[in-house]
Amino acid sequence: MTHIVVLATGGTIASRTGPGGASVAADGAGALLAAAGQDPSAKVEPVDVLRENSFNLTLDDLASIAEAVRAQLARPEVDGIVLTHGTDTIEETAFLLDLVHDDDRPVVLTGAQIAPDRDGSDGPRNLRQAIAVAAAPEARGLGVLVSFAGELFAARGLRKAHTLLPQPFAAQSGGPIGQVLDDGPLITARPVRSAPLPLPGPGFGSLRVETLTLSPGATPELLDHLVEQRTPGIVLAGTGSGNLNRGYLRSLRTAVDAGTVVALSSRVPFGPGAAIYGSGGAVDAIAAGAVPATALPFTQTRILLALLLSRFPADDAADRLRRRANREKGI
Repeated sequence: MTHIVVLATGGTIASRTGPGGASVAADGAGALLAAAGQDPSAKVEPVDVLRENSFNLTLDDLASIAEAVRAQLARPEVDGIVLTHGTDTIEETAFLLDLVHDDDRPVVLTGAQIAPDRDGSDGPRNLRQAIAVAAAPEARGLGVLVSFAGELFAARGLRKAHTLLPQPFAAQSGGPIGQVLDDGPLITARPVRSAPLPLPGPGFGSLRVETLTLSPGATPELLDHLVEQRTPGIVLAGTGSGNLNRGYLRSLRTAVDAGTVVALSSRVPFGPGAAIYGSGGAVDAIAAGAVPATALPFTQTRILLALLLSRFPADDAADRLRRRANREKGI
């Protein structure tokens, strides 16, 4: 019998209405499985990791989740992992797990858009489908997946693209890699994966990696402040294909000279980055020392940079980010 472990971390799938009508994560893994119904063809084991809405998660929490997944995969009798998670930040957690995943066995994340005590709750169905994916031989070797509303996504490039729709996710580079049918997953594409990285280092949870989003008239004052605070990593979510503005360049050079690793990403949800424009655009930003990382959503670029900085000196982390971004460009 296939043995699947369900790790629960909270999120809407576990939330209940509290005083004042606000939903708060409350249910554990056992309650989630009871609501989903038992699959007679699999042994499904519930394990609680956290009980938190995902907008409250910290890098420490993400590291704890990664360690919990690794601990379960150290058990040879386990055939796959399902992780229940809030949709707000599932793209960050899924990507971190994929970066460090060094096992053929599936790790599948899922959640809900509607809480279990509200009409039309989608959590039980999503959980049943995620368990079916984790138990399927076809899902082996695909890395970390997100199963939601009958569709399967690779972790890398995942974006939450809608706040409330039953299917809130989209992929930065193409669409889902498969669907979940009544008899299990139908895989229509296989994600290209890079070599796994080590688990987050001991300083990951306290590491400060900040994100700044560019917009018309944006000034570099916040960037200057972060450099003064000796922030080790900064992600700039530029406009278009990764453009800043002329006013940012001096501050960017100062940041790089101070030893801050500055990654250049884009605030645009879809499409590859491209160094096309001068006059403060991506061409000038890269020349000033920013590391181009526009093949990933800026949310996931931040996770990759934090992981690298937790394991390697700044110069080495910047070089590894540059090489990995080059390999993933266009994927």
